[in-house]
Amino acid sequence: MNKDLLNILANSNKDIDNQQLMDYLSGDLSGAPLHEVERSMADNAFLNDAVEGLQSIGSKKNVQTYVDELNASLQKSIAKKKQRRLKRRLQDNPWAYLAILLVIILGVIAYMVIRKILIP
Repeated sequence: MNKDLLNILANSNKDIDNQQLMDYLSGDLSGAPLHEVERSMADNAFLNDAVEGLQSIGSKKNVQTYVDELNASLQKSIAKKKQRRLKRRLQDNPWAYLAILLVIILGVIAYMVIRKILIP
C-alpha cells in the first residue's frame, strides 16, 4: 500500500490545505482566507470536527507530533488488519482439491454403474 494514502493530513484535501489549517489554528489568518476556512468548516462536518479536535490540543507546537503519532498508529492498525485478512483467506490445499476430484469421479462412476444395472 502506498504510504501517501496513510497520511492523515494529506494534501489531497480539496476544501482546505494543511498550511492554511495550521495558520488558522495558530491565529495567523485574517480576512478572506479566514472566512474561507470558516465557510469550509461550516460546509464540512468532518473538517469542523477535525479543527475542534486540533484546537483541543494544549500546545500548538505538539500538533505535528500528534499527527505523526496518529499516522504511525494508523499504519500499524492497517498492517494488523491486512495480516488478519490474509490469515482468514483459504489456503491452497492440494489434498482438498484431490479429495473433491475423487468424490466427483466416484459419483460419476456410481451413476454409470447404476444406470447400466437398471437399464439393460
